[in-house]
Amino acid sequence: MSKRDCLFFEGATYIKSMTDKDFYFPSTGVSVEKKAVLLSIDNYLLPLRDNLCSYLSTPECRQEPVLSPSQSDRMAPDQLAAHFYGAVLFEEGKYRMWYYANSLEDPDAPYDREKHTIGPVCYAESVDGIAWEKPSLGQVEFRGSKDNNAIALPDEQTEGVHVIRDESDPDPQRLYKMVYNAWNGKTWVFRTATSSDGIDWKAADTFAIDDFLETGGLYKFNDLYVVNGQRILYSDGGHRSGRQGNAVLSPNFDDWIPGHTDAFLLPEPEHPADRGHLKPYDQVHVGVSAASFGNVLVGLYGIWHNAAPYEEKQDINGWFAHGRTSCDLGLVISNDGLHFREPVKGKVYISQFDTQVTPIPGKRYPTVLVQSGNGILNVGDETRIYHGRWRNSDYGQGYLGEVALAILPRDRWGAIGIGPSNLFPEDKDPPPPKNSGSVWSAPVRLPASGCQVILNAEQTSGLRVEISDENFQLLPDYSGDQSGKSSQESGLDCVVEWPAGDLLALSGKTVRVKINFEKKENLDPRLFALYLIVE
Repeated sequence: MSKRDCLFFEGATYIKSMTDKDFYFPSTGVSVEKKAVLLSIDNYLLPLRDNLCSYLSTPECRQEPVLSPSQSDRMAPDQLAAHFYGAVLFEEGKYRMWYYANSLEDPDAPYDREKHTIGPVCYAESVDGIAWEKPSLGQVEFRGSKDNNAIALPDEQTEGVHVIRDESDPDPQRLYKMVYNAWNGKTWVFRTATSSDGIDWKAADTFAIDDFLETGGLYKFNDLYVVNGQRILYSDGGHRSGRQGNAVLSPNFDDWIPGHTDAFLLPEPEHPADRGHLKPYDQVHVGVSAASFGNVLVGLYGIWHNAAPYEEKQDINGWFAHGRTSCDLGLVISNDGLHFREPVKGKVYISQFDTQVTPIPGKRYPTVLVQSGNGILNVGDETRIYHGRWRNSDYGQGYLGEVALAILPRDRWGAIGIGPSNLFPEDKDPPPPKNSGSVWSAPVRLPASGCQVILNAEQTSGLRVEISDENFQLLPDYSGDQSGKSSQESGLDCVVEWPAGDLLALSGKTVRVKINFEKKENLDPRLFALYLIVE
């Protein structure tokens, strides 16, 4: 851990050392500099709710892919598929993407699993995140030429690739960090790599963990590096399990701790004989893919609708029911970086039917959506969700992988608002509608430099913000008639202003924020996020 986040003993109490720009959440043990994000889908940091319900958002899905394989170029590494088990960064006005490619040994022959390449990792750039270019990097000789966008890595076969920019590392040669799947001769494991520019990479000498883990994402949270992915291990009682989401950890990106944490699990069937990765029930595909937003992580998991293999075709070409298995994406959130939960259990957040893979005329093959937390990013007023989708066709019948995009207004994963007027319309004498509600935050220690409170909300004239101590005792200077309001009716950044002035008097104190809702005719406020920002 960093010196800033270490615990030191002071009298009889452990105090977390902080800078004057840190927010600290005692209930999660997480501190964050300059900006804290409390999302409405987060029932840990916005835990106590009265007469409110959730309203999950629906991302707007772009139907056309943003990156497709170079099918007409027999020399291209991604002649067959451009798979977004990948990453996107936005830096200095430019989008940068890393993905992994597939191609055929013989481009003119039907697809055959035994006769196609898996990998290499490839790179693309874009000025708008929609139209992408595949620059010639000159690193990898492919079919006799280095005129391609492949990145040189030491492994013959590579799959998922995930990249972060790590400003906390003092070594400029390790500014960019990558994990990617590699084939160890028996199964898919992962190796790490570092780079000063994201183009030329130095891979680690050995695999990070030499056990199966099909990766879904990489992030750094609370000074730990975390790789989430899919494993197939044991369920309760030592019986087989299906695909489930697990995470492995490193304190320094070099040494990875043996074992894993159960990051996100779906229920296994009641009867052990019905369990296993070949059995027809919903499973967690490539684990959780999450993006860190400082004190909270938001991610997606693959809802793998597993179909049983063909009875007459149990070989490697039929082991996950080509042409029948599909995959949607579900929404998850975490406050510790290790354990994830769904804001609404079992809810499909991005449907395969809303972002379908490019079809084959006259054919109907299911779409498999593939998530990557390293494709979730905020740019300006948007939250962009880059994701993969591939055509689950029988081999030889048009297999394809491409990169797609879904968009939300920034941080508007979901909202909270006052519930319906009458939950029980059949009542003869229903109670009068309750048109008010509230939500309390978890305790947060404010920085010594003071902060602003900002709402990501609609119809803020129906919202009133109060401050209490950590024991829910409202502070007179910041509650009641002295409550905070925003003069901006709706928007992503509605600044709250206080009759008593700024919050500097609360610097260094542990407080809670209470947001009061009032519903009237033509007024139905919604809160998407609450920001605490150092001024």
